[in-house]
Amino acid sequence: MNSPLHIDYFYSAHSVFAYLGSAHLNELARRVGARIVHYPMDLHRVMQEAGASSFRERSKAHIRYFFGTEIERWSKKRNLPWLGRVPTHHHKDYMLANRFLVAAQQMGYNVDELSHGLLRAHWVDDIDLTDKHALAAVADAVNLDGQDVLTQALSDEIWEISQKNSEEAIKRAVFGSPTYFVGGEMFYGQDRLNFVEQALASATR
Repeated sequence: MNSPLHIDYFYSAHSVFAYLGSAHLNELARRVGARIVHYPMDLHRVMQEAGASSFRERSKAHIRYFFGTEIERWSKKRNLPWLGRVPTHHHKDYMLANRFLVAAQQMGYNVDELSHGLLRAHWVDDIDLTDKHALAAVADAVNLDGQDVLTQALSDEIWEISQKNSEEAIKRAVFGSPTYFVGGEMFYGQDRLNFVEQALASATR
């Protein structure tokens, strides 16, 4: 789709709140005719640059709230399944999954469904985002050539683009996942998608 209307979407491939918003984001984009431009980023690096503490450094009460109460509330509201806990492999490196998304987008694929598929597979099916075969299987399930995408994801070119995504996030003062931009306006958090929709409506007037 060559629509000039687009949403710049900054997130990490392991982000639960990106998962909770991704299906809604995809539906919104389809409904208004907007293109989603994916910027999978190194969330740890971006948060560090923004001066935010990592979730591992926060209190147990804070973690229970964000990785328990809030997920339960939003999964019910969005009618989305989840494991009921943090995935087994959640604290492993997720950058290969990020690169997998970058590669698919660079290959000209629409990666909206692939992105949601990876997020869902992590938070519902408990897949390991470092598992190359698991990543390829998710791509195959949305009718992409998973092995071809994986080959591209492992290239130096895709690594460089993935690093530039994080640099762009830092440049735009992103501090969490997911973050959306419509024009120059930033919206942090999947609970701000109603404001994203309003900004898209204003952009078409």
